[in-house]
Amino acid sequence: METSGSSGERRASATHFDVIVAGGGMTGGMLAAALAADSALAVCVLESDEPPPFEPGSNPEYAIRVSALSIATERMFRQVGAWQGVVERRACPYRTMRVWSGDDTRSGRAAGTVFEAGDIDAKALGHIVENRVVQLALLERLEQLPNVSVKCPSRLQSFQVDEEETRVTLDDGEELQTRLLVGADGAGSAVRQLAGFIHVKEPYGQHALVATIATRLPQQSTTWQRFVPEGPQAFLPLSGQRASMVWYHEPDEIARLKALDDEAFAHEMEVTFPAELGGIERVIERASFPIARAHAGQYIDARVALIGDAAHTVHPLAGQGVNLGMLDAACLAEVIVAADRAGRDIGSVRTLRRYERWRRGENALMIAVLDGFHRAFGPQPAPVRLLRSLALDAADKGGPIKTLVMKRAMGLVGDLPALARG
Repeated sequence: METSGSSGERRASATHFDVIVAGGGMTGGMLAAALAADSALAVCVLESDEPPPFEPGSNPEYAIRVSALSIATERMFRQVGAWQGVVERRACPYRTMRVWSGDDTRSGRAAGTVFEAGDIDAKALGHIVENRVVQLALLERLEQLPNVSVKCPSRLQSFQVDEEETRVTLDDGEELQTRLLVGADGAGSAVRQLAGFIHVKEPYGQHALVATIATRLPQQSTTWQRFVPEGPQAFLPLSGQRASMVWYHEPDEIARLKALDDEAFAHEMEVTFPAELGGIERVIERASFPIARAHAGQYIDARVALIGDAAHTVHPLAGQGVNLGMLDAACLAEVIVAADRAGRDIGSVRTLRRYERWRRGENALMIAVLDGFHRAFGPQPAPVRLLRSLALDAADKGGPIKTLVMKRAMGLVGDLPALARG
């Protein structure tokens, strides 16, 4: 297999590919779609599990796993031709974000701020979308691209890196060859572990409880975020009279909440959020998981690269994990396509180093910022509580800081890949 020259001059056999993406999912699907949409590179996606079906117009009950997709992520989906597959199924735009401190009150009111999309002439701050909808829209698009092969169900078992290729063995014994293997296989990444990359993980000592609920009132295109010393509490709108709630606390308290019957659980949730949300009609599903931050010591080596949760995990309070992964995918795709067009080896350390320099610092910054939020709104002395209340009130008065925070949350600032610039 050639390692240089125009991609249009190469043809993959059934076992030879330019890029193999281990762990399709959301970030891996985006990488494959971005590569195939902008080049003739032969791409293979190893998808371990097919997401539950959701035919457009069928309107099934909401899945419990949802993500807050930023405007930058929406732009990426539009550019690779997958956004229509999202909106044909289900996506809930949110135009307002309300943030307040639940334990600090002065003059009878809680300190807080409101972010409005209209303040920066935007139609929305983002969309709340079920993870399965994201995956299905991307898989649907990949099936339309002639230079993409999807193997499902399929998992990477092992790999060996040689000078000009990586030899990959799958769990069914099949062997493949590729010029570049990309690990998009999540926080427990097999690619990262087999490559021997250092991975520093720091648990927060908390669990997150996630619940899908039916509400008495239609949702208002608003996300609600309340900070208390025990951990943040979020209320995310879904289409119609549905919402997703996220509750962070110590593991014992989360276990207690999970053990409550639906009526008692709904009552505990209702007393926390503002009355205008309308109360809980029905609890549909509950789940919980431990939270941690983690960062790989390196993202790349010869013929191997990591993206998304395989490279980093962040505190989920702002829902930025999936958006960081999408930016990883878009940046890596841009680097690979540029190298291929210039006749350079797409799997060399020299090529991949540009991707690592591009994304590792940005991701480290976001990990630090979200960790700072977690600590700032944890148990603090009275003077610190006063300062954070003043900070929230100051943010509510507008100005350049508030605008910057909004644009950062929307993915509209920073060193963005072309796919995210629209």
